Amino acid sequence: MSGRGLAADAAMVVFPMELFLPGSDISPVIERKDEFYAGLTRWTSAAGAGVKRRARLVRVSGASHDEAMDKAADLYLAKLWGDGLPILPATAARVDWILRGTGLPRDQVLGKFPPRGGVTTIESVAIALAMAGGRPEYLPVLLAAVEAFLDPHSDSAALQADSGSVYPVIIVNGPVAKQIGLNDGFGCLGPDPQHPAGASIGRALRLMQQNLGGALPGTGAMAMFGAMRYTNAVFAEDEAGLPAGWLPHGHERHGYAAGTNSVSLVFANGVSNIKRRSAIKETAENDVLQGMYRIADVLRGAQLGCLPGYREGTPGVLLIPGVNAEVMAGLGWTKQSIREFLWQHSRVPFDQLRRSGALEWIQLQAAESASVDPWPIAASPDNFVVVVAGGGHPTNAYWLPACCPHVIGREISIPPDFAALLADSENRRRDAGRGNSS
Repeated sequence: MSGRGLAADAAMVVFPMELFLPGSDISPVIERKDEFYAGLTRWTSAAGAGVKRRARLVRVSGASHDEAMDKAADLYLAKLWGDGLPILPATAARVDWILRGTGLPRDQVLGKFPPRGGVTTIESVAIALAMAGGRPEYLPVLLAAVEAFLDPHSDSAALQADSGSVYPVIIVNGPVAKQIGLNDGFGCLGPDPQHPAGASIGRALRLMQQNLGGALPGTGAMAMFGAMRYTNAVFAEDEAGLPAGWLPHGHERHGYAAGTNSVSLVFANGVSNIKRRSAIKETAENDVLQGMYRIADVLRGAQLGCLPGYREGTPGVLLIPGVNAEVMAGLGWTKQSIREFLWQHSRVPFDQLRRSGALEWIQLQAAESASVDPWPIAASPDNFVVVVAGGGHPTNAYWLPACCPHVIGREISIPPDFAALLADSENRRRDAGRGNSS
């Protein structure tokens, strides 16, 4: 309820989550009806409005550094603050260091993290990034991602608790991606020790989903399978690999000027690797066309997760590597013509929709399209997200099917001393390299 803007101490009647799963006996709800009446008629808030609270420090000690770290790790798990992987304790000194990545006051409130509604401040974002092993120069990107996540149009309040294993995808455009070492090539979705920024940023966002938003499996997060729940997906578009005339995603989708540092948030619920290249030697024209048909065939699989974003969101994100983009551009393809091709050729025949019972879902969630045969998986070609990213190999494309009512963009605010942060980071890496070689 706090996530919906109500008082943090609003009257509530608490039941175990299992009570509301299919087939359960809900008679305990009826038996406690008097508690509902009391909450509706007698409750008054005991909390002061607008009270700002600093993070509470917890002391952990041990006979040695290793023992203290082990105790800290045990505490994180016991308190359900961690994610099962090793975490760096968010000491006051480490959080202060992370806060060098912004000029904003640490107690500035960004919003309430859904669905539980934990108040989210600049400091709480820095704490999560410290726990995830991040660095100060990552903070501007993470702050923009959090702002996008908290945008009411993202529908994160519902998607955070969705059963469909939905996770946020953050696409970064602008020079900041290269400056912080965000990956746009081989292994851009991670893991990659050569480009650790994406993992730290995505993991910090996930920790906030859990610790501020209450997204614990089976309670605040009803994801049945929990795909990509450790680091989400944070990567950069390969802007250097964009063919002449192809525009960055941030400009195409959100209207940001070329060179603008920005993030774009899409909620996805899966991944599919698509064999794009032809099996035998083909002309470049046939190779591209066959690959596009195979991509459309995958999209045609009646992915009903696309329905929440049918009108204004997106059915998914298509990643194509720069090496393919160059060939396609040489044959006259553009991002727009790719979108239009996919929109036309991923349509689903009505007999297939009827056979699978998908038509009833369409009538519920996108009724205006329920008479269109074959059925398009989005209201417009413009809904498709096409991003140039990935390693320089022509064999595959990658599809991240979405469950996304709106694609949310945010500009990244760079602090005045950002160049000093980057120089400090480079010096630390150089010193570490010399230490490893001695």
